[in-house]
Amino acid sequence: MSEFRPVRGMRDLLPKEAQMLRSVEEKARTVAELYGYKEIVTPVVESYDLLSAKAGEEVKSRMFLFKDLGGRDVALRPEFTASVARLVATTLRNEPKPLRLFCVGSVYRYDEPQRGRYREFWQSNYELMGSNRPEADAEILVLTNCLLQQTGLTKYAFKVGHIGVLKGLLSQEKVDGKVQNAVMQLMDKKQYNDAIALLEESGTPQQCISIIRRLVELKGANTLEIVDSIENLVDGYEQSVEAARNLGEILALVSRSGCKIDITVEAGFARGLEYYTGMIFETYAPDLDIALGGGGRYNRLIQLFGGEPAPAVGVAHGIDRIMLGLQMQKTQEESNERKAVTVVPIKDELVSEAFRIAQSLRQAGISAELEVMGRKIVKALEVADKKNAAFVVIVGEKELKENSTIVRDLAKREQQIVSIEKIGEYLKNHS
Repeated sequence: MSEFRPVRGMRDLLPKEAQMLRSVEEKARTVAELYGYKEIVTPVVESYDLLSAKAGEEVKSRMFLFKDLGGRDVALRPEFTASVARLVATTLRNEPKPLRLFCVGSVYRYDEPQRGRYREFWQSNYELMGSNRPEADAEILVLTNCLLQQTGLTKYAFKVGHIGVLKGLLSQEKVDGKVQNAVMQLMDKKQYNDAIALLEESGTPQQCISIIRRLVELKGANTLEIVDSIENLVDGYEQSVEAARNLGEILALVSRSGCKIDITVEAGFARGLEYYTGMIFETYAPDLDIALGGGGRYNRLIQLFGGEPAPAVGVAHGIDRIMLGLQMQKTQEESNERKAVTVVPIKDELVSEAFRIAQSLRQAGISAELEVMGRKIVKALEVADKKNAAFVVIVGEKELKENSTIVRDLAKREQQIVSIEKIGEYLKNHS
């Protein structure tokens, strides 16, 4: 018989991994509630035209693309933003602005599998739509910091830039849009020499190329000083100067918020998705060479899908990567705490009573497993101990006649006779 395995790039999450995934998801929901973001659920499968509209060549080449039975080109979502933009351009178009929307779930990209990078992975996604003001961008940065704190990560940092600085330079020099996008893709991968070579091939003036070379080298943690340096460097390029000032306003707000965030400004920072128009950022953990999350401002995507012009800013957080960061930092140590209760009938004739007792415990909010393998009491106790149960409720004939059971504390190796109506209270008081 052949051995079946998960499809390459997909994987099974075992109970402890699934528990950690759901724990991070719940923290993401808590942060959404704190900041006023309402949860929505969007389809895993969308039309290819929607997903490819402004995704960039890199993402388009890595989509899970197929034809449905109606012959339509559809794809598994590689991210959430296009789906959210579609929803805002249609169903939610008349809702008062700003819209704060949150979603969480699996997304799919045909990347080369490696540590922290899978073809099916999980993201939490926050979008603030309708405001073009710097406080909206600052909110997304502070929100991301809040989520990473909530998860328990202790070491992480932000890399922040503004795509408008580079785009302002290239647009003023009338560099072709496709060349601009290709340059951004290369710079996103830190292939700066290739990006410069492409600009030289396209006839970009040397003055502009020289500025871009210097921007690539311009980075630092003294954020407002770096922003001033960017503004001085791009003097004469009106859109780039405006972008630098906008970045300064955003970072000043973050600074005044009281949040202690480790931020480095990188003037030559770019992201691969084509729809970004303003502030962009990623967050990292030490020893992980992949981003924990990232996002930025995109002001034209809603309009692209037929909606009214609506500025927007958003972020996606990689839940798998946050989990990996927690494991590497040993933030979530494996718990040895005993929690569940196992209910064991001494013999088959007592199964129905044991079944009733187990159900009454669940109704009282106590996790209870019924022994359903027909094991003898000694073996049942051994298995319950291996499964880290806190207590075993032993349903015996003699005790039942007195409307009682034996409750055994597996950690202390002690047991007590407890009346059936008081088992729930006893377990809550002794857990």
